[in-house]
Amino acid sequence: MRAWPSSPRCGPRAPAAFLDRDGTINLNRPGTYITRPAQLKLYTGAAKALRLIAAKGYRLVVLTNQSAVARGYMTLARSREINLKLVRELKKAGVELDAVYFCPHGPDEGCACRKPRAGLIKEAARELSIDLRRSFVAGDKKSDLELARTAGIKGRLVLTGEGRAVVPSPGAERYRDLPALARALPDLSKEKI
Repeated sequence: MRAWPSSPRCGPRAPAAFLDRDGTINLNRPGTYITRPAQLKLYTGAAKALRLIAAKGYRLVVLTNQSAVARGYMTLARSREINLKLVRELKKAGVELDAVYFCPHGPDEGCACRKPRAGLIKEAARELSIDLRRSFVAGDKKSDLELARTAGIKGRLVLTGEGRAVVPSPGAERYRDLPALARALPDLSKEKI
């Protein structure tokens, strides 16, 4: 389900950085839910890292599981408010996200959009003309790495949020944080497709 924008800008085919939200871009304490916009706090350096990733030729697409909606901890409208605060805060810091997609379902609902299933990636790829072959998933949870494997793209683990406790799957790359990942990415902006 797309939280933002109301109608996506497609543009020419490009690779995407599929980024987990909580624990990757913003602070997150394991076992807690962000249920109010005021609780959303960006990691220091997250905006700078996202600007660098975009400058290297990647679309910035946030993918987030938000089971707090299904669990009754917040409404669907409140979840959208939180995602829109993320968009506004990053825009103030000079970051233009391409889209934010979220799954409001619980872990036992069997939906196609809950990570590690690839429904959100499929929706984004269809709406944003994404080159999946050169795209990757970055996150702090095992489900993010499993999502990458399910989608057949690279997985990159950041050791923020819950990342330090995750045993990476074979082939998954590990980075201290989002800025370290951004610096390590190849620059695709000058490549011809």
